[in-house]
Formats: sequence, C-alpha cells, structure tokens
Amino acid sequence: MSDKNATRVVIVGGMRTPFVKAGTSFKDIPPLKLSAHAVQGLVEKFSLDPAQVDLLVWGRVLHDPFISNLAREIVFDLKLPASICAHLVSNNCITGLHAITDVADAISQGRGEIGIAGGVESMSTVPVLFGREAAAIFLEAGMARTLQDRLRVLVRLRPRHFFPVPLSFKEPSTGLTMGQHAEISNKEWRISRQEQDEIALRSHHRAAAATADGRLPAEIHPLNGIAKDTIVRGDTTLEKLAGLSPVFDRSTAGTITAGNASPLTDGAAAVLLMSERRAARDGHAPLAFIRAIEYAAIDPADGLLMAPGLAVPRLLKRTGLTLADIDLVEVHEAFGGQVACNLAAWDKGWKEDAIGRVDPERLNVLGSSISVGHPFGATGARIVTSLAGEMARRNARYGLVSICAAGAMAAAMILERP
Repeated sequence: MSDKNATRVVIVGGMRTPFVKAGTSFKDIPPLKLSAHAVQGLVEKFSLDPAQVDLLVWGRVLHDPFISNLAREIVFDLKLPASICAHLVSNNCITGLHAITDVADAISQGRGEIGIAGGVESMSTVPVLFGREAAAIFLEAGMARTLQDRLRVLVRLRPRHFFPVPLSFKEPSTGLTMGQHAEISNKEWRISRQEQDEIALRSHHRAAAATADGRLPAEIHPLNGIAKDTIVRGDTTLEKLAGLSPVFDRSTAGTITAGNASPLTDGAAAVLLMSERRAARDGHAPLAFIRAIEYAAIDPADGLLMAPGLAVPRLLKRTGLTLADIDLVEVHEAFGGQVACNLAAWDKGWKEDAIGRVDPERLNVLGSSISVGHPFGATGARIVTSLAGEMARRNARYGLVSICAAGAMAAAMILERP
C-alpha cells in the first residue's frame, strides 16, 4: 500500500447480517450460511456481476475442522464462478482487517480489480471438542485395520472421556482470559468503572440513534425476519450499567461487567473493494480510499490489548498525518476499559510519541462493538463499512480505524476521501 505507483483501492461499500447475541436468533445457522448471506447481500446491493470478481478473502477465528477453507465454500454455496480465487485468514479480532488487507494488496499490485473481503463468527455453533486423551483413543481406533483391533482400542474409553472440553478464551501464552488482561490494564492505567460505563452508554445511545435514522440498517441484509442489530439498548442508563456485577475480577476492585464489554455475537460482514479505475468504469462512487494500513505486536505483559498504542502513532507518522487531521475515529470496543486505556496511551505517549486526545464527538459516532456486537471475524469489515459510509455522508476527508486483538496485536487503517 506504500508504493506510489500502486493502484488506489476503493471501498465501494459493505453489507452484513444483523448482529445478534449468541444462542438466540441465529443459533441454528452455521457460519457458512451466515457468510453466504452477507456476500449475497453485497452482490445484490451493488448489482455485481460475480463473473467479474477476482478474489474473495474471508476470516474466521473459531474454525470448523470439517471446513478447512470457508472462503472457497462460500463460492460454491452461492454458485459463484469457480474461477474466483478464495482463501481463509485468521488473527483474532483483527481478522477482518487482514482480509481487507489481502484483497487491497492484490488490487494495488494489479493482481485483480474486484475483490470481496469479510468474515464471520458464530459463537452459537463452535465445535465441541473432547480432551486430548479421548481424541487420541478415537484417532487410534479410526486408524485400526480390523474390527477386532478397533474394539481393543475402544475398550480403553472411560466415562470421563465422553465429557466435552469447554471452549476456553484463555491466552495460551499467559493462561489468562482477555477480560482478565483488560482488568490488569484498567488498574495500571487507573481507568475507573464509571469511565468504562460512560463509554458503553455512549455506544448504545449512538447505535440506537443510527438504527432509528437508518444508517446502520442500510448496511444490513435482513435474515430470518431480522433487519437490525438486536443487542443495541437505547434505553440503558448509567444507573442500570452501574448495577451490574464485575465478571472477571469479582472483588471490589473489579470494573468490567457484561454492560461495558462486547457480548458474544453471531454475524457476518462483507466489503466490496475495487481498483479506482474499475470503480469509475462501472459507475461506483467511492465511499473512501484505503490510504494506509499498519499492524503492531507487543509482549502480552505490556498489556494484551494495548498494541493500538503503537499501531496508530506509527501509522500517522508514516502517512504524515496528525490526529487533528482525522475527522472520524473508529476504535473497536472489546471493552470500555480497553478503549479508555488506548486513548490514554495516545494522549500521554506510550512506547511511541503522544499523538493527542481524541475528541469524543468524533469517536465511534455510530456506536461500536459493545452495542452493535462483536462476531470476531466480522468486526473489521463491519467497522470499515460503517466508517466509510459515515465519511461519505459527512464528506469527511480522513477516517481512522483501530482494532486490538488477542495475542497482543493490533491493526490500524486510514481511509481518505478526495
């Protein structure tokens, strides 16, 4: 994306499913069908000829062992041309930005002109796993040559082997969950419970307003009679949020609750990208161009969700922009505290020079993941779609995306309009 001779990449627009709380309306819809629905909505909205699509890159965090390349299966499920190259990407909450990066890089280097990027997560249909001991027995039995040999292996099974292992969100490198890490950062950066609740309140109220005036529903391809995000709570108050109990640190020092954290969510989102020349030829007015992308990684001991503290300052420095140049800022809300910590890092300087304070009136103006929801693999595409659309409505010059991720990583992106 830094090559001056590279083709400029246009964000034409995006479409997605409604985002719903896991275990509710979409609990019986597999990720492939959620994904196909989002892509079909994109094709229909922009009257796209599938035969002209060069590339489809899709993201998912929690993988289905029965579908190794979900992106390619979307092509087949929708009966799109088999000539469309498609591959799967995965990197926790920045997965969607990786998908967009892959497509944008291909277009900018001339390997295609039209691409679809996006992702999905269905927390309602995650694979059920058995323990390693049970899995080893089943695998050995499956490879046995005779029925007698198979039975000889299976008799080693005990009742304990038939209990599935619950899905864990603990970091393999630290043994702590993302929420536990976020609580540590909240304490280190002295982020109060009230500040986190205020971020959550603002997210819900802005998402409710953007739903009522049609800005968020314009991104949604209705599914099963649902045409809007179901997690948004426009009637919530600080008093209601303050009444919730901490969930990761249950002591009096705990600050993260179900109210100021993003919920487990089902949903999929897709973005249509084109070369500038192709968009003009086909009559698509760009919502925005991708100016630059930056990734960063740190030691989890420095704060699992603090890598935006490096990614954003580096991106601004590389592009010669300042925070004052940015009209709209989109910060993924894994937790209200994580947002506050990174805002403080940018303001005060942390491992990189300070870049200043973000004006709350420019931050997450349509709400974000706490209110809208957070299907891990889909969030990047959802945020880019919302930001590009709002930039076009306001005729804003620059927009900034910042997303943290498990594994102590982050991605940042700058969008621009002429």
